[in-house]
Amino acid sequence: MLELVRSGGWLLLPILVCSLVAIAIFIERCWVLRTSRVAPASLLREVDDRIRKHGFVDNKLLTEFEKRPLGIILAAGLRKSEFGIEATKSAMEQAASQVTIELERYLTALGTVASISPLLGLLGTVIGMIQVFTTLVASGGGDPTLLAGGISQALITTAFGISVAIVALACHRYFLRRVDKLVVLLEQQAGSLVDLLVKGLHTETEE
Repeated sequence: MLELVRSGGWLLLPILVCSLVAIAIFIERCWVLRTSRVAPASLLREVDDRIRKHGFVDNKLLTEFEKRPLGIILAAGLRKSEFGIEATKSAMEQAASQVTIELERYLTALGTVASISPLLGLLGTVIGMIQVFTTLVASGGGDPTLLAGGISQALITTAFGISVAIVALACHRYFLRRVDKLVVLLEQQAGSLVDLLVKGLHTETEE
């Protein structure tokens, strides 16, 4: 493997950097996009308990909620709940837009890695082939062994670039799908909060 890296030329370095970036993003997004972190079910249960017992959720708890993506959305809605259901929905929609942006962080970079890696590999191959034929012309020989060796070295960057791109693209698709599922879950939880508030309003009206 080390011999392949040495044979790949200087353009193999940015491809290796791309692979390290992809690995770092993969690890970070796996940690961040956990359901238990993004939308823990305990948050909505706690809101329900507070509303049932006290009729409101205090600011201290709302601030604590805002450490989680779902909590940011719920806190935004609860802070506007006194102004009515429509104001609550509007506040949660705005908060959800910001949360979605955070969930998609670094995914553009991962997609860029998937796009640029094979291009870097192809560029390395083209440069390598140019060097091979330049050497052949300069030496005035047609040694097939030299030609075959030069071509194999030139193709190393393409192989590395495509390999990195395949993995990065697969991770990019996976995380996009993961974000979509989390956004649906957040919308469901936000809808449940609205239902709790509507139910509370109906209870107060009946009393």
